[in-house]
Amino acid sequence: MNKLLMAVGAVALISACTPAETPDAGPSTAEEKSSSLSFTSFTASGEVIDSQGSDIGTIDVQGGPNGTVFRIALNEGSLTPGWHGLHLHAQADCSDVGKFTVSGGHVGRVEGGHGFMNPDGPENGDLPNIWVAADGSAGYEAFSMLINEALLVDGDGSALIIHENPDDFITQPIGGAGARVACAEIR
Repeated sequence: MNKLLMAVGAVALISACTPAETPDAGPSTAEEKSSSLSFTSFTASGEVIDSQGSDIGTIDVQGGPNGTVFRIALNEGSLTPGWHGLHLHAQADCSDVGKFTVSGGHVGRVEGGHGFMNPDGPENGDLPNIWVAADGSAGYEAFSMLINEALLVDGDGSALIIHENPDDFITQPIGGAGARVACAEIR
């Protein structure tokens, strides 16, 4: 009996360590996107402005061989406390203060593909939500393998958009995040 259990355990261990080979199995959408990206070292930054055009913080971006780190610092009194959605938009343009629509759609926009929890997503410009403290300040750091220098700081740059509400990571097209309340031109 012990020999049988040992044999079954060995087979289970071997099968757990051997990748499944099925003709239709492939990497997830996020894996496909990250494997198609080429990563190089780079830095970029921007000033975050609110819906009145006031400077409320900064974004610093650092790219490396495996992905991109985003660091955001928001000053006290910047935004309402709680969760807010974050997305990277296609153009570094925050000139329509208060609306921030000239920044365009999401970087790597895919029709019906928004959101980390979406089986058809995520889009390259999707980021985790930011938490704003009771005093309106925030400190944030996130890592993404979905965005690289070529997508982020191409000819027209890109924009960080902070939304009024949190992103639920599945509702189309922006996760139910609501109005655009802050913007940063990333170059």
